[in-house]
Amino acid sequence: MLKKKLLAFFVIVLFVSSYMIPKASAEMAFQAEKFPFKEMQIQVMPEFDYPEGWSRDIPSLLVGQYGTITNNSGQDYDGKIEIPVPAMEKGFEAYLVAEFPEENKPEVQRPYDVDKEKGIISWKPAKAIKNNETYKFVIEYYTKSVVVKDKKSFTYELIHNADIELLDVIFYAPMNAKEIQLEPKADNNSKSEYGEELYYYQYKNVKAGNSLKYSFSYKKDGTESTMEAINKAEPPKDENHSGVTATDQVKNGGTNTTTRPIIGVGGASIIGIALIIAGLFVFLGLKGNTQSSKAAAKGSKHTKQQPKKTSVKKEDKSTNAEEKKELRKKLLTGKIDQEMYEEEMKKLI
Repeated sequence: MLKKKLLAFFVIVLFVSSYMIPKASAEMAFQAEKFPFKEMQIQVMPEFDYPEGWSRDIPSLLVGQYGTITNNSGQDYDGKIEIPVPAMEKGFEAYLVAEFPEENKPEVQRPYDVDKEKGIISWKPAKAIKNNETYKFVIEYYTKSVVVKDKKSFTYELIHNADIELLDVIFYAPMNAKEIQLEPKADNNSKSEYGEELYYYQYKNVKAGNSLKYSFSYKKDGTESTMEAINKAEPPKDENHSGVTATDQVKNGGTNTTTRPIIGVGGASIIGIALIIAGLFVFLGLKGNTQSSKAAAKGSKHTKQQPKKTSVKKEDKSTNAEEKKELRKKLLTGKIDQEMYEEEMKKLI
């Protein structure tokens, strides 16, 4: 009799578990609507750099995406993160996925998968994302979507499957580009000391599925990348180009906390250098409360463990540097013009 009861109990357990296991598995599946973005920053950079082995017949288009998502699923999440990417775009090449597990610590690269049919890049965080907590990451990819005719042109479209509370989209024009056209017209633009044009947009409360589309065109002779042009140029002699990352300058220099923050979670070295040469620390400084981390080194597509680190040195926290920072804020917000900015800067050098 006892054996029969035990057998019956065993059968019941198997029967119940057959329903529970699929349910548990389904709960671990990534549901984008339960992981909305607190912040997102997109950086779009035509002809900024070329991956190893890339033919110069078609210009490269580098896109970096920095995100901070919140786990609103009601439980700790130990599954994969899935982010939409244009995987079917011509020449699509995923280059980097990294996470920022600790505040003010270097990023850690993660192995990833690309599903071209679904158009997603996915990876599993090193640790479970606790309920109601945030998770920061960066992804980078290249495409061959730049069309070369009389002018070079491409379109960039962002369609996301989760709500985005704060979104910044930044376009870097190639060095020595002319007749630059960007539609829709950018909210703001600035120019680096090297002459690189920077255009950016800001949005709040972008709903899942909303499409943001941009058309970018320009004229540029030759195939020299921005990085190659910068390497040939002598950097201006000010603290902007002292070898310190843009995010470090913001962190050490302090910012205006009355305006909203832009994401400052770092990224690959190519992005970090881009921030420096474009003077993006000015842009970051205006947003206040940036969450800084050192710019990461770009890793090989095939070996994504230990990235190289760019050497950095501490920023001088002198009053002089603070005055320069305030001048740049005034320039970007239109309180002073370029001529006034240059005159005042000369007094501080």
